[in-house]
Amino acid sequence: MERVRDLFSGSPLTEGASFEVLRLTETELHLGVRADQKTIEDLLALGFEQDQVQDPQWQSAPADGVAPESFYSTTHHKTQVWLDGEWTDVLDQRMDGCLTLKNSTPVCIKLRDIKEGSPILTGFMGVRLVHDSSREESHEFAFMANDVSSERRAEVQTKRVVDLARKARDNGQKIVWVPGPVIVHTGASRELELLARAGWVDSVLSGNALAVHDIDAQWLGTSLGVSVEDGRVMPHGHSHHMRAINKVRAHGSIPAAVQAGDLESGLMHSLVENKIPYVLAGSIRDDGPLPDTEMDLFKAQDQYAEQLKGAGLVIILSTMLHGIGVGNMLSGEVPLVCVDIHPAVATKLADRGSAHAIGIVTDVGLFVRRLREQLIEG
Repeated sequence: MERVRDLFSGSPLTEGASFEVLRLTETELHLGVRADQKTIEDLLALGFEQDQVQDPQWQSAPADGVAPESFYSTTHHKTQVWLDGEWTDVLDQRMDGCLTLKNSTPVCIKLRDIKEGSPILTGFMGVRLVHDSSREESHEFAFMANDVSSERRAEVQTKRVVDLARKARDNGQKIVWVPGPVIVHTGASRELELLARAGWVDSVLSGNALAVHDIDAQWLGTSLGVSVEDGRVMPHGHSHHMRAINKVRAHGSIPAAVQAGDLESGLMHSLVENKIPYVLAGSIRDDGPLPDTEMDLFKAQDQYAEQLKGAGLVIILSTMLHGIGVGNMLSGEVPLVCVDIHPAVATKLADRGSAHAIGIVTDVGLFVRRLREQLIEG
């Protein structure tokens, strides 16, 4: 109640507006608001909803990839649109998109996927954000919302992630991993390989560097020119990752190297052997790259989004680039875990505003090992 009073008394957003409490219960707050239409729309964008629902406004897209100027820009929170006298869930929810109709159903799409003449929702009428308090884990997990833990709480956090992984598996949902190349340096790639073999990895989303360092470690025993066994800087080690890339390119792909019997171990070998899908999204900094790396950004984004369908848990390991990318295309209802030794990275992911986001500040090698011990060994 104090937050509502502060909003109306001190914010330029509601300047000139007033309110009165009509009804207050344990679960609902009904306000009578006096304000102009612009302020009402601003309040709706914050999650308020009107008792008297107005029909949504749709305008035709003026061109391919272009929305009407006043289009509704989506968030990752669960969204509903008022259609045919009832609230209808939006499909393919993600942030930074817009809403259209497909077969009379509201769907979230990217701007670049808009087709000229398609109906695009404009303004804020007839659309609302939904907090689903019925979810069993909502209160338990919300207490961690936007909270980045320190190492002293890593054990507790790991147990929570174990519970989420088991819940996702019991519900028939996917566990998607988003690891950075640092997992090779820390030894976490070996732990993730064991989790993959045990059925706890349904998809891996990363970049060229993860696969390169993993394969370099298997063939030449180094990662970034440093021995993965004892940390010694190896003579000419700076060239090892390029030699690994070249060798894969000679085979034509990572699966071809595995099939030829040349790549016999490592995370990428495990993913291929266990038929676990992976997407390697390219960037401007990539060397080579590996032939498996998707250098078309639009295609890579679409492949990421496809693998995120049906996800019940997403675990990000020390990668701000790919972690934020995944966070932006993921519904806020999906539990998102970000593990990084740098608090700023974990904070950035937790700051998405999701009630189901958690940041864990710890060494990824220790975290994945704990996770493997609890999930596989019980």
